Amino acid sequence: MQTKSVKNADVPKLDNQLCFALYSTSLAMSKVYRKLLPKLGLTYSQYLVMMVLWEQDELTVSDIGERLFLDSATLTPLLKRMEAAELITRVRAANDERQVIITLSKSGSVLRDKAAELQNEVFCATECNLDEVIAMKEQLVELRSKLARNA
Repeated sequence: MQTKSVKNADVPKLDNQLCFALYSTSLAMSKVYRKLLPKLGLTYSQYLVMMVLWEQDELTVSDIGERLFLDSATLTPLLKRMEAAELITRVRAANDERQVIITLSKSGSVLRDKAAELQNEVFCATECNLDEVIAMKEQLVELRSKLARNA
């Protein structure tokens, strides 16, 4: 049996892959946040939930999941830990007990001001100017939409 030889030029290269550029950039961004978030006592996932609630309080689990692209099976354990840490409260909706309403606690609300300080530190870590960051974010949102349509 004869095996076909694969030329090096035909082999996909890791550094040429968009998926790897996105993945490794996400890891680098996570490292920046991992350094900063202990000031708030939050994990990155908790921080994302808090950002959603700081924008609009009293949301259902499914509303939060939609914003973060997470399903309730992933979100529920995270929200239970956040409730145990007294960052949020979870209450069943009176009109539909299948829905759980998530509300910021007083200590969760207080973190908003501290979190605002982090944004500047993350911006500085990018070593980009504001126009570059805005353009990059817009491109990534557009790419996410296209990928979601084709997933």
